[in-house]
Amino acid sequence: MTLNLAHQTGAAAAVAAAAPAAPRTAVVAAAAATAAAPVVAPAPAPSLQLQTQTVDPAAPAQAPESLLAGKPDLAMACQALVESLPETEHPDVAGEERRKVGVPVYVMMPLDTVRKDGNGLNRRKAVEASLAALKSAGAEGIMVDVWWGIAESEGPGRYNFTGYMELMEMAKKNGLKVQAVMSFHQCGGNVGDSVTIPLPKWVLEEMDKDQDLAYTDQSGRRNYEYVSLGADALPVLKGRTPVQCYGDFMRAFRDHFASFMGNTIVEIQVGMGPAGELRYPSYPESNGTWKFPGIGEFQCYDRYMLSSLKAAAEAVGKPEWGNAGPGDSGGYNDWPEDTPFFRREGGWNTPYGEFFMSWYSQMLLEHGERILSAASAVFTGTPGVKISVKVAGIHWHYGTRSHAAELTAGYYNTRHHDGYLPIARMLGRHGAVLNFTCVEMRDHEQPQDAQCRPEALVQQVAAAARESGVGLAGENALPRYDETAHDQIVSTAATKAEEEWMVAFTYLRMGPDLFQPDNWRRFAAFVKRMSESGVRDVCREQVEREALGVAHATEPLVQETAVALSN
Repeated sequence: MTLNLAHQTGAAAAVAAAAPAAPRTAVVAAAAATAAAPVVAPAPAPSLQLQTQTVDPAAPAQAPESLLAGKPDLAMACQALVESLPETEHPDVAGEERRKVGVPVYVMMPLDTVRKDGNGLNRRKAVEASLAALKSAGAEGIMVDVWWGIAESEGPGRYNFTGYMELMEMAKKNGLKVQAVMSFHQCGGNVGDSVTIPLPKWVLEEMDKDQDLAYTDQSGRRNYEYVSLGADALPVLKGRTPVQCYGDFMRAFRDHFASFMGNTIVEIQVGMGPAGELRYPSYPESNGTWKFPGIGEFQCYDRYMLSSLKAAAEAVGKPEWGNAGPGDSGGYNDWPEDTPFFRREGGWNTPYGEFFMSWYSQMLLEHGERILSAASAVFTGTPGVKISVKVAGIHWHYGTRSHAAELTAGYYNTRHHDGYLPIARMLGRHGAVLNFTCVEMRDHEQPQDAQCRPEALVQQVAAAARESGVGLAGENALPRYDETAHDQIVSTAATKAEEEWMVAFTYLRMGPDLFQPDNWRRFAAFVKRMSESGVRDVCREQVEREALGVAHATEPLVQETAVALSN
């Protein structure tokens, strides 16, 4: 799912250690390697106060306090960890007690857990063994993509959840909770996508008839990862709008798994774009279109997006602004200073740039609002189930003034403008959790020339979530099994637990590497550190001893799983 990384993350940079003065070629080469740095305490991220003062005037107004008061509901993410409390208890009761429990850990399932025909599981024995092993290690549950391209592949309204039912029953049998991702995007084309699962055939047929249903860049290149948000409200998919299709799919899922809702299925993550993230497909890896750390390109050139841009420009009395996106914003693999629009004092910081970015980001916010409204209509009234939305961790070029890579993805976040507060407020209006990636990354591990600042980015997003009264959940952007990454996650989780409570963490991802002996022992220790009361205060030596015990007790199961997953 997330992103990159595995298709689930938007943080598309591989963890690398590069010298501050490394040339670009070295930076790009270093991005492909995983750092093996010693465990060190993370350096404090710089203050973001100056970057979070300005709020987009075009963004939705902040919701009344009554609408943002759903924060206690987010405590349900830890509910299963408090055995003395019944599952049906209202989350407001003993909410402070749950805060002491720590952060529950979920593990992402392989992208191809369910067969493409939807009728069963791939590597069933491996899945069964892996779930038992995860439970033994203390994991709270699993995350799984419920692919639109699998479950509604046969035709509009013809749903097949057979394989997913098998997985839910298996999770329930093992006492694991499930985060189910409504994956309305294509698998394939993003970092970590190891398999290809296209959109439903009948959707692609409509996109072939009308190619403007696909996101389009300035060169006319079409992207079939996700239906363009410009067509959200148009009946272009066999008589239904895309948002209606998403809502119908979620309703069918809820009804089919009614007996699992709130006890096994505790979270619905609603996909809103490529890699399941609320963003534009500005950095597609397919066919070598984009490579880290390129700035990406604006995706506003299908006729539906251009029609909206034209209307917005006319509304402000500047019709000449409505013909296209910025013509000087460069290409996918440029750097900010290569372009007139994104350079230090470029077009992004002019009245035209402010107009365009306000429109472009507002279109994304309205897309999120429409889908969250549909999701809320389906799942409101389903006790024990919360909704979450994934936001991409685009940390490269964060240290520049323009934040070019974030801008092309639809996040109007610059040195002078906070792009995450409007998103967090939108989620707050629907009581949704903000799921963010790149929690495992440290600034000094990234290519310095690319101005990567993952720690500062996580800080800014966490501050936006806190101010908006929404829960913050985390993921690692790239597969990491080393203690350096684990230490960073635990440190972040502990800090957020003290400030506003990180409601959950999802570990990327289940596979043969996770079940290698050393990796498995470290993972067991990581889960213990995250789940224990206080997180930060857990005795490291005691945790290591317990992790060794878990590794020894589960050795036959883990060996079986590793072999089965490798075949």
